[in-house]
Amino acid sequence: MKIVIAGAGEVGMYLAKFLSREDQDIMLIDKDSERLSRLDANYNLMTVTGDPTTFEALREASAGSADLFIAVTPYETDNIVACATAKSLGAKTTVARIERYDFMDEKNRPFVNRMGVDRVIYPEYLAASEILRSMDHAWTRSWYELHNGEIILVGVNVSEKAPMCGMSLRDLSSAGHSFHVSAIRRNHETIIPRGNDIIEAGDILYITSTSKGIRHLMEMTGSEETRLRRALIMGGSKIAVRLLNLANGRYRFIVVEPDLRRCEKISMLCPHAEIIQGDARDPELLSEAGITDADVFIALTDSSESNILSCLTAREAGVKKTVAEVENIQFIPQAEGLNIGTIINKKLLASSSIFQLLLDTDHSTSKCLAIADAEVAELEIKDNSKLTRSAVKDLKLPRELTLAAMIRNGKGMLISGTTELIPGDVVLVFCLRGALKKVEKLFN
Repeated sequence: MKIVIAGAGEVGMYLAKFLSREDQDIMLIDKDSERLSRLDANYNLMTVTGDPTTFEALREASAGSADLFIAVTPYETDNIVACATAKSLGAKTTVARIERYDFMDEKNRPFVNRMGVDRVIYPEYLAASEILRSMDHAWTRSWYELHNGEIILVGVNVSEKAPMCGMSLRDLSSAGHSFHVSAIRRNHETIIPRGNDIIEAGDILYITSTSKGIRHLMEMTGSEETRLRRALIMGGSKIAVRLLNLANGRYRFIVVEPDLRRCEKISMLCPHAEIIQGDARDPELLSEAGITDADVFIALTDSSESNILSCLTAREAGVKKTVAEVENIQFIPQAEGLNIGTIINKKLLASSSIFQLLLDTDHSTSKCLAIADAEVAELEIKDNSKLTRSAVKDLKLPRELTLAAMIRNGKGMLISGTTELIPGDVVLVFCLRGALKKVEKLFN
């Protein structure tokens, strides 16, 4: 598939690097020739130096023949102009990164589409939605619902007191538990586990289940459903404002923001929240704001380091749930090791959202998530696929992948060693990064 990306900023570069590993035909456009030259030398992609809002640069990048055109420059207006121009040249599907919610509003969608923008990506909205999900399911680090909730994927930290701690996956399977441990994050490394792998305290497990198995999964991970009511937010960012609006009064929010004008603006946009002017990194101010009474602490400043350290402080103060925005991807493994709770990264969320759009233009694969250094994909089994020749346990699957769950006739179910797959099954696959092409060959 031909994908043209306009903008080599953080999101654009991450997307280009990630997609180039999957042998996609990638063209990246940006004004900064030095930045592009570094990518040219190290990744399987092509670049064009130029302004992505101009016909000249888009024609040089052959944007008119793109299956997917993605505009992710730092400027909303440039992204919309780039999509409109690419669409007029013949691009099949266009996606624009935006900065305002009104472009997502349903009543404005026809107007946005007429401008040449098929889809919009609003990273701050995605981040706020992710935070709200983590608050609604406080016992997890992450919660994803696939196929209208038929399959649920959770990320959970294993404590020493968890009943599953010290058990092998083979023991879990033989006991008939209604969930599937699909990946283990341990010591900054992602493991696709096999039967003899032992679950250890401190592991972050990515577990697949159905809605019926969630209660049992909570018991085995030693988790309890916690009702959160009072949330303290450090930093009055766009994510914070969007979160306050999405929550719609379900939680009591206190926002600590150092900039007076920003405080006044948030107060007008979110009248039900309590706004405090000050630096939330100050322990005395946090104490005055009532951190010891908070159920959840959410750090949303521009500094990943400050967010991580503040969450550690909140943990020490006894806060049940902590959430940190960590935009420096290289800090994420360290943040996971410190067990600070839910980690939010707009680049990963935007990338995952764009991967979902690939289903519209390339029906052979639908990537749904990008977690750590693994990939999660939904793949449909084709006629004569190697996977239909015997039960899963006899397939001799590559070490770097596992088949977690599937959708058959609209119903979600887990996959076990005795499962026999048939054409038309949609399978949820976990695999190490870079292995997806090998996985796709098994399905086709």
